[in-house]
Parts: sequence; C-alpha cells; structure tokens
Amino acid sequence: MVREQYMTTTPGTSLERPKNEYIYKIGIYGWRKRCLYLFVLLLLIILVVNFSLTIWILKVMWFSPTGMGHLRVTKEGLRLEGESEFLFPLYAKEIHSRVDSSLLLQSTHNVTVNARNSNGEVTGRLNVGPKMVEFHSQQFQINSKDGKPLFTVDENEVVIGTHKLRVTGPEGALFEHSVETPLVKAEAFKQLRLESPTRSLSMDAPRGINIKAQAGNIEALSQMDIKLHSSDGVLLLDAETVRLPKLPEGTRGGSGISQGLYEICVCPDGKLYLSVAGVGSTCQEYSRVCQ
Repeated sequence: MVREQYMTTTPGTSLERPKNEYIYKIGIYGWRKRCLYLFVLLLLIILVVNFSLTIWILKVMWFSPTGMGHLRVTKEGLRLEGESEFLFPLYAKEIHSRVDSSLLLQSTHNVTVNARNSNGEVTGRLNVGPKMVEFHSQQFQINSKDGKPLFTVDENEVVIGTHKLRVTGPEGALFEHSVETPLVKAEAFKQLRLESPTRSLSMDAPRGINIKAQAGNIEALSQMDIKLHSSDGVLLLDAETVRLPKLPEGTRGGSGISQGLYEICVCPDGKLYLSVAGVGSTCQEYSRVCQ
C-alpha cells in the first residue's frame, strides 16, 4: 500500500512536497503471472478432454434415457437385445426370451443354473457340460403343456406318464433288474423278442399272463428247461393241433416194461395227464384224473 502524508500551510507559504518513501504495486507480475496463465490453460485443456471423453463414452456405450446399449429398462424389468456376455454370476427371478425367438445360454466351459432357498443354500442345480448334463435335486419332473407329468425321477422310482413308451434303438431296451408293466408290445410288422443271454427269464402275474401273436408264430427257446406253472388254475393250450415232434417213443417190449417212458393222455375236456407207457395205450377215457 502507498502511504501519503498531508501537511497544512498558511496562505503565501510554499513548501516542497515530500517524496514517497514506500511505493507498492498491486497485482501479479513476472513469472508468477505466466505460471498462473499456464495453469488456467492446463485446466481448460483437461476440461475439454474430459468433456470429449464423456461424449465419446456415451456414444460408444449407446446411453439413452431408457437404458444402455442393448439393455433397456422397461416396466417388466430389463430387456436385452441381441447377444450379451456376463463375466460374473447373474441373479434373476425370471429369464425368458421374446415371443418370436428362442433363449440361448452358451458358455465355453459349462452352464450352471442354481436354485437357492431363503438361507442361501443350493436346493437344485442344473449343470450342462461339454460331455454330460447333470441335475442335482430331490426330484426331477417334465410336464406337458397342460401340466400333466410326463417323466418323473426321485430317489425311489422313475415314473413315465406318457400313454406309450417307444424304444427305437436297434438293440432294444436293456434292464438290469425287474420291470413292471401291464403291456409289452412291438411295432407293427416287427417282431417282439424277450431275451436273457446269461440268466433266466421270468414272467410273473397275479391274475395270468397272456401271450398273443395276431400274425405270426410264438417261439420259446431255452438252453435248459421251459416251465409253465400255474399256482391256482389250469394251463390252457387253445389250438387245433398240439405237436410234440421230439417226444421220445418206446420200443415194443415185454408186458409190464415201461422203459422209464410215459404216455401223454387227453381227457374229454382237453386236460392232459401222464400215464406209464406200456406195449399198448394205457390211456383210459374215464380215468380218475379226468373226473
């Protein structure tokens, strides 16, 4: 600041005005002024660059009032157009595609879908890998459009709810244990074959077994014995002719010698029974067995 001194004089008296001893200039001068202008210019450049980068990011990311890029925010939730890539887990209540397109989940390793309860524990898991599709849960069920269960799997049983189960493989179906079904049927103009390569084949039914071939023959082949047993009832062979081509025949011998052979006899009602073979026929029309 400049300090000024004032002196009073009388008229007719002349006094010399004293020189200012201390004079200070107000403002920034020299190298400080140049540094200040340079700093302001640098701030202005940074502001322009930041504004340009912001505009570029908004343009590249396709920011809009309704969303960003392929992502749109609607009343129903978030909508993605086209292909999208997620680098971290995705949590959603419902995921569905558009009406005119399918939903595709693709990964370079595998696709895993987890279902959790309120405690955060995984209650169901679907893992689609490059070689296997795994499902971990207490029950797996496939329903039709009207909600009818078509295929159900749990720890105890497998239930197929369709009207017909069709096996189209050339080798048929292989069962390691027992199978319970009301009907086993082959396709039209194809043969039905039930085979046990190394063990026995057993068919049990509480009310009977019906084997029927509408156009063709029925063959039963076995390495050992073939047993037809009915615990409570009769064994009915309903045919015009019943043939036993390989039944051994005895030679004519003395009286009372059976040679360990038996004769098959038929009752008037069609019942069969065995009789000890002799020189002549030992079958009696009114045998005790027929009564």
